[in-house]
Amino acid sequence: MTTSPHVLLLSIPGLRREDLGRMPTLAALAAAGSSVPLAPGLPALTCPVQATLTTGVRPAAHGIVANGLFDRATSHLEMWISPDGVHRAPRLWDRLKSARPELRTAAWFLLQSKHATADLVCLPAPKHNPDGSETMWCHTRPEGLYGTLREQLGEFPLHKFWGPVAGIESSRWIATSFLAAAAAAPPHLAVVYLPHLDYAAQRSGPDSPPAIAACAELDAEIAGLIAGFEGLVGRDELIVLVAGEYRIRPVSHTLFPNRVLREAGLLAFRDHDGGELLDIGGSRAWALADHQVGHIYLHDSRDTGLVAEITALFRGRAGVGQVLTGAELVAAGLVATATPEPTSRCGDLVVTSALDSWQAYPYWLDDARAPSFARTIDIHRKPGYDPLELHLDRSRLPTIAIPLDTSLVKGSHGAIDPTSPHETILIASRADLLPGPLAMHEVADIALGLFGLRD
Repeated sequence: MTTSPHVLLLSIPGLRREDLGRMPTLAALAAAGSSVPLAPGLPALTCPVQATLTTGVRPAAHGIVANGLFDRATSHLEMWISPDGVHRAPRLWDRLKSARPELRTAAWFLLQSKHATADLVCLPAPKHNPDGSETMWCHTRPEGLYGTLREQLGEFPLHKFWGPVAGIESSRWIATSFLAAAAAAPPHLAVVYLPHLDYAAQRSGPDSPPAIAACAELDAEIAGLIAGFEGLVGRDELIVLVAGEYRIRPVSHTLFPNRVLREAGLLAFRDHDGGELLDIGGSRAWALADHQVGHIYLHDSRDTGLVAEITALFRGRAGVGQVLTGAELVAAGLVATATPEPTSRCGDLVVTSALDSWQAYPYWLDDARAPSFARTIDIHRKPGYDPLELHLDRSRLPTIAIPLDTSLVKGSHGAIDPTSPHETILIASRADLLPGPLAMHEVADIALGLFGLRD
């Protein structure tokens, strides 16, 4: 029987072709093997891109259209939800296991992989205690694996995974812990998420000195990861794939879609403890603001007049790239049909930013009326993504507070340049593996083809 390869697929946000000049490990991998331009698709956001990468289908089919999921039936939004079961299409490890049950797989720190069927799984899952405190923990498969890793490596540095002090320590722990978990029985297919390039590029801009330094920091960890895995499986058995998730661009403008809707009388809110809370159920329209993509949800998806009204509100406005509705959402791969479906997670309209702008979630008009969670690291209660959590309001030290000044954000992603959609890069350690420029949903077929499986 032919020996099956060991495939290591690295998912790296913010990786650009020009970064290879600062990343000798990846540059050497590309030179010895191959590299091609890669199109992440819309939206170029963490959860949707990782879902596309690991299912081989576009958001309309796998159902992950943002970093948050909105349930239309209950008017409930949940940001950064973690269960693998939210995907509506099988993932790489499901497909490989179905065809080749003897092969081992790993899903390591992918954001929506809790309870994934891979043999090795790890992602942050802090325990919430009755007194309101948290205990750092990771969900793992096998269940007791995190306890073993913690004894060997120390606790996963969650404060370095996100927030004002996020840094290389989290990616280093991810790489080191994967090698420790894989040592006894190396997986044949492993997908590993290394987030480090995300931080400085959003904080200070993708071409800033900190972002350039981050490239070298991550490259060193990748070198150790590849060498370590090669030591476990053998050089001849290892095939490495490196997928850039999206390009982070410099931004100098902020769009506030919820304030636009509020000023038009379409968004509702209620008073709470001296601040204002968004009333999703009472709003005729509200926006899930997610980097450079805003999903606008209507109370009545059949209200074509309101769709036209909101389209006119945003089209041509400063900071707006496109306003997508109906058949345009189908063409973008976000929905299956132009007719609104009750189970669709996509907004009734999707507003993308101009490439130098990003979208902020605030719906209040006066910062004195901001809810208490606005100045905290709270990825779950905010109705959208908040990159200001990467910054610290030093005027409030020693209190840990997040600023509300959106001009601090210098990099963002999510929108696609229609003139250059292949904005990132796919690298393979084998020269004959990549046929030419690819879309993100085609990478799964490349990986499965190495095991004799193709759609």
